[in-house]
Amino acid sequence: TREIDLKGWYEYNSVMGVIFTEINGNDKDSLRQKMDNHLCRVLDRGQISGIKISWHVFPEEDVKQKAEADMELYPDLEKRDESKRPALFLKRTTDIIGGLLGILLFSPFFIILPLLVKFTSEGPVFFRQERVGRYGKKFTFLKFRSMHINSDPAIHKEYTRKLISGQQDAKGADGEGNCSYKIKDDPRVTPIGRFLRKSSMDELPQFFNVLKGEMSLVGPRPPIPYELESYDIWHRRRLLEIKPGITGIWQVHGRSSTTFDEMVRMDIKYIREWSIWMDIKLLLKTPWVILTGKGAY
Repeated sequence: TREIDLKGWYEYNSVMGVIFTEINGNDKDSLRQKMDNHLCRVLDRGQISGIKISWHVFPEEDVKQKAEADMELYPDLEKRDESKRPALFLKRTTDIIGGLLGILLFSPFFIILPLLVKFTSEGPVFFRQERVGRYGKKFTFLKFRSMHINSDPAIHKEYTRKLISGQQDAKGADGEGNCSYKIKDDPRVTPIGRFLRKSSMDELPQFFNVLKGEMSLVGPRPPIPYELESYDIWHRRRLLEIKPGITGIWQVHGRSSTTFDEMVRMDIKYIREWSIWMDIKLLLKTPWVILTGKGAY
């Protein structure tokens, strides 16, 4: 092996790591076989039984098929979590208090809106959908149902694929090159659903996601798993470092007025510069954004 192709690290009686550079990920199996054969030649069975070998490919293999990140490839995140432990504890405490206050404050709507949804269209009150959270872990995302049941998800799937890839004909539901995950004049949306979406009232059940620890009050928007099929590697960074939120920097400062890449950059900026004070400012600005209805469909 040439010197430039092989790097690594070593801890006495503990770990030996080897990094192969400029190697095709498809060669992983052949490399594993060669290493196994070599170990069998130089070690006895007892020694081999005490050796554990794991393989990690970067950029991550099967990135289009899997959401959960291989955390062995991002050791800096765990170190960052340790350094921010007090602040993260404060953020979680704020989420619990804010989630409880949100449910209490909007409790009348948790009675009225389910009745309106139930009596104006067939189907359940709540819309449950698999979303991708921190570290790529999946969770069940809650909303008040705003669409007819049995709506074809292929419409939205194709729309988001074009939106993320930056194709001109998908840049925005409003035809002005703006980024929106909701299709304007979507035929699948019920009449009461249009009101719920315009007022963002459909998002209220996410307070329960916050209390369960799956989401935060403030953070990046949680993607649907099929959206990751169109993600570039750098897009995934928005999923790794912080929990998704009900509101966030994109919803407040860019909602439906940015491209997808710009939205991701805003999320990464939030992650890098995050503080409790930033969360408070975004929370205080959110009601005005909701009242004006800018970018909501």
